[in-house]
Amino acid sequence: MTPLARLRFVLPCAVLLTAGSTPLLAQEELKVALGMHGNWEDSAPVMGQQAGIFKKHGIDLDILYTHGAGEALQAVVSGSVDIGVGVGTAGVMAAFIKGAPVRAIGSATTGTNDIYWYVRSDSPIKSLKDATAKTTIAYSTAGASTNFFVNGLLKVNRIQARPTATGDMQATMTQVMTGQIDIGFAAPPMGLKEIEAGKIRIVARASDIPTTRNQTVRLLIVNANKLARNRDLISRFVRAYAETIDWMYSDPKALAEYKAYSGTPERLTRKVMAEFYTKDMLDPYKISGLDALMQDAIDFKFLKQPLSKEQIAALFQVPSRSP
Repeated sequence: MTPLARLRFVLPCAVLLTAGSTPLLAQEELKVALGMHGNWEDSAPVMGQQAGIFKKHGIDLDILYTHGAGEALQAVVSGSVDIGVGVGTAGVMAAFIKGAPVRAIGSATTGTNDIYWYVRSDSPIKSLKDATAKTTIAYSTAGASTNFFVNGLLKVNRIQARPTATGDMQATMTQVMTGQIDIGFAAPPMGLKEIEAGKIRIVARASDIPTTRNQTVRLLIVNANKLARNRDLISRFVRAYAETIDWMYSDPKALAEYKAYSGTPERLTRKVMAEFYTKDMLDPYKISGLDALMQDAIDFKFLKQPLSKEQIAALFQVPSRSP
């Protein structure tokens, strides 16, 4: 596995505020892998850490970045991290069926209006139907949601192309702009500046696959052994995550914090929130469309058969909203 890039936040093990204020919980550490740096969808752990929300719930996050959700899944399975954020649901199901120690503790994204595929502005490809067997189309890593969606886009458009693993969105953009890859993928805010400047054109979205529009397509996952040892800590993580999403969509300060983290201008962040990621899409407690997703996973060669009700119940260990 490609070495994980690390972003460390050092917090005290126990903090007592000034007299008359509420004491904070003793801090417990969780190692968290993010599949994409700077993506709005995956930013809740970073944003919530900076805002003190996870700290309030007694959690100290050790945040690491991978080159895609497939690597984040592998990091969780191996136990090198506790939690993975934004990992493709079909890939998680496939790993679980094979006996991997992984459990789903919440949704990272429900719906597919966010991920898009693009070409350089001078490309002869105007839509995916222009692709040929020689056309290269990007996904991040094996098992990632982009891998799943590429297979779906080829099927619904009845075309041939060469799915190619290109790593994270920044690496993919470089490969597209230098002519190494014909069709790249991205999720906002990545690529919005290039679209405004006329450097790239969108040719497809994951939502072009009709059945995916109401599916929980990416998950929050945890190593099963970690969950068994400390279920309360994992429940507090999900509650802090949900509280962070609420804060990101209600406090104007979050836009400034996100700009400092990702470099995204506030006007583009507002566009992301309005057009690509509505708040309900990021609700960690919202799990939907699993039956349709499993059928797609079979059609796209991720699964051989759907998970049974017992397997679904074992895989999805989403805590309740209330303590």
